[in-house]
Amino acid sequence: MNLLRFLSVKLAVVGLVLASVMATAPLAEAEVTAFKQSVAEAASRDKDVAAFYRANGYQPLWTGKGNKFRERRKAFFAALGSADEHGLSVKRYDIEGLKAKLAAAKTKRALGEAEVALSKAFVKYARDVQTGMLTPKRVDANIVREVPYRSREAYLTNFSKSSASRFIKSLPPETPEYARLMKEKLRLEKLLSKGGFGEKVTASKLEPGSSGAAVAQLRNRLIRTGFMKRSSTQTFDANIQKAVQQFQLAHGLAADGVAGKGTIQELNKSAEQRLQSVIVAMERERWNNQARGRRHVLVNLTDFTAKIIDNGKVTFETRSVIGATKSDRVSPEFSDTMEHLVINPTWNVPRSIATKEYLPMLKKNRNAVSHLKLVDSRGRTVNRSNVDFSQYTKATFPFNIKQPPSRSNALGLVKFMFPNRYNIYLHDTPAKNLFSREVRAYSHGCIRLAQPFEFAYALLARQESNPKAFFHSILDTGRERQVNLEQHVPVHIIYRTAFTNAKGPMQYRRDIYGRDAKIWKALAKEGVVLRAVRG
Repeated sequence: MNLLRFLSVKLAVVGLVLASVMATAPLAEAEVTAFKQSVAEAASRDKDVAAFYRANGYQPLWTGKGNKFRERRKAFFAALGSADEHGLSVKRYDIEGLKAKLAAAKTKRALGEAEVALSKAFVKYARDVQTGMLTPKRVDANIVREVPYRSREAYLTNFSKSSASRFIKSLPPETPEYARLMKEKLRLEKLLSKGGFGEKVTASKLEPGSSGAAVAQLRNRLIRTGFMKRSSTQTFDANIQKAVQQFQLAHGLAADGVAGKGTIQELNKSAEQRLQSVIVAMERERWNNQARGRRHVLVNLTDFTAKIIDNGKVTFETRSVIGATKSDRVSPEFSDTMEHLVINPTWNVPRSIATKEYLPMLKKNRNAVSHLKLVDSRGRTVNRSNVDFSQYTKATFPFNIKQPPSRSNALGLVKFMFPNRYNIYLHDTPAKNLFSREVRAYSHGCIRLAQPFEFAYALLARQESNPKAFFHSILDTGRERQVNLEQHVPVHIIYRTAFTNAKGPMQYRRDIYGRDAKIWKALAKEGVVLRAVRG
């Protein structure tokens, strides 16, 4: 039965080739070559590769004779051989296997098989280097980013019409961020060949005036990480204090110049760990390999900041509070478009919070959370004294819970909306004390802003001559009002433990949700390795 099925598939494939040839040549001259049959059969299980070869009449892309084909093979094998420069897994492409297939192709049939093997490897490499090796959601369910995948068939079609080397060079992200990450990757690889960052700091705390062996360890670590020039001092002097502050600024720490527990913990991260973060950041950059918008909002969860970026420059920045580290509160990663803001917002309590947090409180005391209103399905406010909360479960609770506009509203006095299925948005908050903390992961998932009014002014400046006066004229009414943005603004919620600035040192942040650790594990499973490069 299996043999019959195999033969029928082969006959069908040959029929497709015959049909393709018959369409372009007289019947008497139709000849289905062994090469074309082989290509059709080898490509039949990959619809995109098969579609490419059908469209080009089963002509060779790689295995023909002449300079054009030699240049394609040369450029492609060079790219595969240097795939680890992009933090990719060289073993994924079986370079030696491909070369052996080509060398052993003495018949038309074998040549057709080698032809298709090269094309399949090419589309795999092209997609890997352009939009990433991994599928984000499979690594972590909260990385819900939509990767801008390109057509696999189009890779082959466009490559066939282009300069081989130029096309391959155009595949990786062409952003300044990606180029700077590659530069940092190489710097760390060279450091690894020289022993990395050296001996760890063994003290629990060092401050100005401290001296001894632990200070020498601190000094050496700061020199190796690039924050201090060579020195022989064993005393925590002004130079070490300044270097500690610079290190703290580059790692999202309070820049007090004291090497406390958190600072020493970050100082003791190895060059290998930093290299892993950079490679993960490169994979993440590939996942978001598309134009972010001339004006866009960028929220880096690990950096606890929200920025407005215009033409590549940060024009506004504020501290943020993000989702807590509990699994049901973490902030997801995705991109969307901000359409409007709501001044004096009502807080419509998400059902998950209403049933998980407030229903148990109401069962104990029907007058609990008295600042919140219960609303029935018709929008009518419900008198709590008439409700027996004990009869309800999470599934049967029939009410919506709302908090009217006020300064104590959980959303503060303004929220910024980019409607999405995750019910995530940016907003004000009455809990201002949280913004002074170093690690700011306390919300239910939404992004709280330290300077929401100023954020609003910056957004409205494109459509109002006096955005501050306009904003406050609405705010002062105390009534809820939606203000549409005439120009919608892309919003990108990202998670980068390694990122760059155009000027200044590399930036590293803590992996607060453990997502980058998961990504590195998945990359390593695919064969990505850390390498040391001699400078």
